[in-house]
Amino acid sequence: MITPAAIITAASSGALVILGLALLLTVWRVIAGPTLPDRILALDMLTGIAIGFIAVIAIKTGFSLYIDIAISLGLVGFLATVAFARFVLSRGSIKSPPSAAVAKSKAKKRRTGRKRQ
Repeated sequence: MITPAAIITAASSGALVILGLALLLTVWRVIAGPTLPDRILALDMLTGIAIGFIAVIAIKTGFSLYIDIAISLGLVGFLATVAFARFVLSRGSIKSPPSAAVAKSKAKKRRTGRKRQ
């Protein structure tokens, strides 16, 4: 007969392996992400994976203090995602590189400035 402690140990070990694989794939997305929103989404996913790691460790060790840490990390991760989203919205066009967007806005300002004179 299998004891509940053995089931929890096996399940938590399996969860740590799966979370480790997810962590590696997400880090790859942060590095190779073709656009800035892809990278921001991957960073948000890293926060979720870290919360998963903390939760599994809390179950494995039995310390409930880790749950408070996971909740705090979730709040900080949410605020970071909102800040990154505001940054992307303030940049304007997502697909154009920043230098092209700046050059486009400067050209637009020059054209509107000449019409007023």
